[in-house]
Amino acid sequence: MDELDSAIVRELQRDARQSNRDIARKVGVAPSTCLERTRLLRERGVIRGYHADIAPAALNRGVQALVSVQVRPLSRVVIDNFKNFAGALPEVLSVFVMAGSDDFVIHVSAQDNEHLHAFLVDRLSQRKEIVGFRTSIIFQHLAKHDPAPLPKA
Repeated sequence: MDELDSAIVRELQRDARQSNRDIARKVGVAPSTCLERTRLLRERGVIRGYHADIAPAALNRGVQALVSVQVRPLSRVVIDNFKNFAGALPEVLSVFVMAGSDDFVIHVSAQDNEHLHAFLVDRLSQRKEIVGFRTSIIFQHLAKHDPAPLPKA
């Protein structure tokens, strides 16, 4: 990415709903140039999508947690199957495949603690490949939606 691509990405991170004409004006290029650069950024996979940031409470998701999971036997098939299983559950927001003592960290949300407990006991703990899990309730969450690129090593 060159400086122009970086400037376009920064503007989209700030507000993906702004018009192409507004972005072009802010980064100092013609709208046609901005539109073409944005199209190329999408084609190259730099821009993966545009998302609305919805308050979890508006979706009846009053409690969130991080669930650290250990699975056995540790193999690609077990990892892929569990990742796909977890990702398909409606309570799951994100699935992270990890290195270290935990094989996965799953970001989940539920209506309340009772529903979270039911999810853990009735759905997650029933999986045969799970040998252990640990749950941490999230009290507050700060997400950074506009990270700046880091310098190249």
